[in-house]
Amino acid sequence: MPALRHLNKYFSKYKYRLIIGLVITIIARIFATMVPTLVGDSVDVVEQYINKEITDITQVKTGLIINISLIIGALLISALFTFLMRQTFIVVSRFIEFDLKNEIFQHYEKLSLNFYKKNRTGDLMNRISEDVTKVRMYVGPAIMYSVNTITLFVVVISYMISIAPELTLYTLAPLPILSVSIYKLSVAIHKRSTVVQEFLSKLTTFTQESFSGITVIKAYGIEPQTQKNFIELSNKSKEKNLDLAKVQALFFPLMVLLIGFSNILVIYIGGKQFIDGTIKDLGIIVEFIIFVNMLTWPVATVGWVSSIIQQAEASQVRINEFLSQEPEITNTVIQKTPVRGDICFDNVSFTYDDTNITALKNISFCIKNGETIGFIGKTGSGKSTILDLIGRLYDVSSGEIRVDETPIKDLNLNDLRESIGYVPQDAFLFSDTIENNIKFGNEKASEKEIHQAAKNAVVHKNIINFNKGYKTVLGERGITLSGGQKQRVSIARAIIKNPAILLFDDCLSAVDTETEEEILNNLREISENKTTFIVTHRVSTAKNANKIIVLEDGKITQQGTHNQLIKTNGYYKELYLKQLNEKEI
Repeated sequence: MPALRHLNKYFSKYKYRLIIGLVITIIARIFATMVPTLVGDSVDVVEQYINKEITDITQVKTGLIINISLIIGALLISALFTFLMRQTFIVVSRFIEFDLKNEIFQHYEKLSLNFYKKNRTGDLMNRISEDVTKVRMYVGPAIMYSVNTITLFVVVISYMISIAPELTLYTLAPLPILSVSIYKLSVAIHKRSTVVQEFLSKLTTFTQESFSGITVIKAYGIEPQTQKNFIELSNKSKEKNLDLAKVQALFFPLMVLLIGFSNILVIYIGGKQFIDGTIKDLGIIVEFIIFVNMLTWPVATVGWVSSIIQQAEASQVRINEFLSQEPEITNTVIQKTPVRGDICFDNVSFTYDDTNITALKNISFCIKNGETIGFIGKTGSGKSTILDLIGRLYDVSSGEIRVDETPIKDLNLNDLRESIGYVPQDAFLFSDTIENNIKFGNEKASEKEIHQAAKNAVVHKNIINFNKGYKTVLGERGITLSGGQKQRVSIARAIIKNPAILLFDDCLSAVDTETEEEILNNLREISENKTTFIVTHRVSTAKNANKIIVLEDGKITQQGTHNQLIKTNGYYKELYLKQLNEKEI
């Protein structure tokens, strides 16, 4: 099981707990195996009385009472240590589950945007939840029952061989058949478990996307079609689960059959040896029957454990598939690199490897700290890509980006991103209070600072009119708010961070012109000592920038101030006149 080797580091981490669990298990099994011996002794006492070897009934009663007391005592001690065994192994499995989920989540956070473009959210969620649960069953119950079974087998079989070697061989004869059957069934379970987990990921993805897109589903009235698709996917998943269940269902009947066969052998062979005089005490046969039935559950768990391990292997393979992926963007600098905000693009080109679209072609410009630069152009001209490259969400295909005269790759990635306040085109808000969504930019912000940031983003009045004000809990992705309100809360979140660099990606598109003007006036004061990038489709948003760059098909076609560009024929002047006419109308 090479995939499960990934968990060895966790076994090493909790090795002392596991060793204690092993010792406890051995103690529990030793006391449990005392019971058949004491029952056998009790039968021997009765047999001796029947055969007139003991004539004093009081002696018989005394012997039986002592044996019964010892049996009860052994069972109680065994039960106590069995409880402690479960507490040890199951608790360790929960610790490992916690560690593994954290490892996966932290790795998810490190992976680049391309990873999330190529993988669905539902599949990511399934691997960190369902797949980890399957693995937990391996590191907890599977190991616990394996240790329990091995210990019991060693203790019981050693004792059985010591008192009746020939009868022991006949009793254990079905076990090789059991081993071969388990192996073949395990292979089938492994294959079918992998398919089941894959379909579960598809089902999770479909459900997640349906809930996230419920507004579109309702608006287009496609609930029946969505439900039909869900039922089809559910039926396929059900079929795969039934295929797995059919194989798993063979385990317990097979166990019961083989254990029953062992019982028959004990009674027949043991009885024959007792008649022949090979076995002198009837109690030995009774002991063997109890031992065989004592082994029933451990032997049955061999199949169950094998099934768990096969499922865990299939799940760990899926987990390792993502854990083995290296992030494309890595932090190459350990020491701190404070960012002032001077930024230069030097012949920068960039191609998205998932679509092979060249978004930027030999882009060059410079901006100093405290200046504002605006980017205008048609959809797909490469405006947003520039902001993504500044935050090192991607690395350039060619050329170089320098921040404070240092190549961007030579900056500490954490310091770079901490110096940036980013407002995306599609404002994303978390399912939390408005207050916490704003504090996401600065978790130590005071209530006064939160309110001031909201006022600068011209959303304070909207918030205080809600029933719970800043304590209002938003729906998923901020669905409680309008498009303009979401954008303004996102702006407040960026402002409260007080970063050296502000990136605004068409973040006023859902705001009316009067509100836009008010926000821009506030931003002009806030960004006085900050480097500000504004991506927009509106001339009014970019007109006060120190420099405006017009992009078309990934290339710079015009650049200059607002006054310079409106005097020059080109896209900017055309857009200005068009929007001026629309405003007048």
